[in-house]
Amino acid sequence: MFKLLKEKIKNLRKKANEDLGEDFTTSSIGKKLKEEKIDDFLWDLEISLMGADVAVDVIEKLKEDIKKELVGKKVKIGADVGAIVESTLKKSLKKILDKKFDFDEFIENCERPCVIMFLGVNGTGKTTVIAKLAKYLMDRGRSVVIAASDTFRAGAIEQISIHGENLGVKVIKHQAGGDPAAVAYDAIEHAKAKHRDVVLIDTAGRMQTNRNLMDEMKKIKRVAKPHLTVFVGDSLAGNDAIEQARAFDSEVGVDAIILTKIDADAKGGAAVSIAYEIGKPILFLGTGQEYDDLMKFDVDWFINRIFGE
Repeated sequence: MFKLLKEKIKNLRKKANEDLGEDFTTSSIGKKLKEEKIDDFLWDLEISLMGADVAVDVIEKLKEDIKKELVGKKVKIGADVGAIVESTLKKSLKKILDKKFDFDEFIENCERPCVIMFLGVNGTGKTTVIAKLAKYLMDRGRSVVIAASDTFRAGAIEQISIHGENLGVKVIKHQAGGDPAAVAYDAIEHAKAKHRDVVLIDTAGRMQTNRNLMDEMKKIKRVAKPHLTVFVGDSLAGNDAIEQARAFDSEVGVDAIILTKIDADAKGGAAVSIAYEIGKPILFLGTGQEYDDLMKFDVDWFINRIFGE
């Protein structure tokens, strides 16, 4: 997990000591780091992080923070400049990722039924995430209803229905090609009548540039009035996932993020980039194929993984 980003950061720490360290070792009392030397190093940092799927805007923010920390700083002979760079990166990344949103607390305080709508393109694992989240909620004593509002594909209705059977969760569905907003409405009404706690709304995932899709998502949102709208992104998709998140947030509105396939993500930049670009909290990480393979996002765990700790 995050192997490439770990290697990039390790190399950057070494390079910081090599390239910046020589700038002050000539003095026995220490010397201020020069801006031009730091600029050369930051260019190397930019190239390295781009190779790990870190978005340009995020890189610029990290460069700005490192430059602010290092320019004019007096460093003692033998000081570990790489450690200073790494510490600054950690603080910057934590600030980007730590949005102070607790999902369990949100569910506890949400009116009943609590309605959660899921957005994302096909292939990201959105339907599986809904099943995993249903299991997560049930394990914590919550009753769940699922709305099969991806009526565009008959296969999607079948897939979510199988998950429902496996988990013992009621799935409200109509025929393929039906009105997805009507499915969501019926699911919410069923939840009200049966006093269920949470409604999870699956939606279609054609390409995010499809105008009909976006209009469809807006209609579902108007009808369902979800308490939380979640973008499900594939961490392996890199910059494509960022563009998808931007499009859905701009057109429909996104409150939070779930990232899938994080266990297979060798780069690690997508999570940081999506969180920064749309400024929304990451709720969970998909870590495998089983229903229990859904990990509540922990910023310290994530940062430690990136830095190989």
